[in-house]
Amino acid sequence: MLEVQGLRKAFGAIQAVDGVSFSAPDGAITGLLGPNGAGKTTTLRMLYTLMRPDAGSIRIDGVDAQVDPLQARRRMGVLPDAKGLYKRLTARENIEYFGRLQGLGEATLRERCEQLIQALDLGEIADRKTEGFSQGQRVKTAIARALIHAPQNILLDEPTNGLDVMATRAMRRFLLGLREAGHCVLFSSHIMQEVAALCDRIVVIAHGRVVAQGTPDELRAQTGMDNLEDVFVQVIGSEEGLS
Repeated sequence: MLEVQGLRKAFGAIQAVDGVSFSAPDGAITGLLGPNGAGKTTTLRMLYTLMRPDAGSIRIDGVDAQVDPLQARRRMGVLPDAKGLYKRLTARENIEYFGRLQGLGEATLRERCEQLIQALDLGEIADRKTEGFSQGQRVKTAIARALIHAPQNILLDEPTNGLDVMATRAMRRFLLGLREAGHCVLFSSHIMQEVAALCDRIVVIAHGRVVAQGTPDELRAQTGMDNLEDVFVQVIGSEEGLS
């Protein structure tokens, strides 16, 4: 479970994140939505301890990420906006390298690596160097790398960005499988179709603040809109009018 309270981050005179609070429970997929520049990626970077907040708290399964960032990281699997594979390593070598960084023993590492290769349909490319991989192949390898240590909490920054239809459908099935296994999944997206298909809860950020949150049905009821895209436009438009 992820718990964020009063999170703030400024870059000079720009207040990128301004008092963001929300939680993402286990056994659910939580969507983090907002227009470009809303503060989503900065919020995610603070969650996975790449940035330190100016104020506020982050708890990962009860662990204070600012007090014990190493323990917090061990409880998370992260797919950042920069996928960053090592091009001269194979997919398998990329995955195993990160498993060793997490301190996995060789037997456990090989077992988990093979499970992820099968689950993400990487068998045909597992022993190919990642240079020249398609976007879908890179994303799936990066997700396997993020999950090699079997973290409870999964943070994904636009995981379906640039994927074709078949890769997107496969990714959707995989994320639903993580939810069914009881994981906490938090992902950002601009694609309303993905949000509608996957999310149990939605958090909408604009101008660095949470402007709406709840289940899809709760947000529909609050705005009087049936379509999630219309819900998003309504809450973002209301915030723009107040700015």
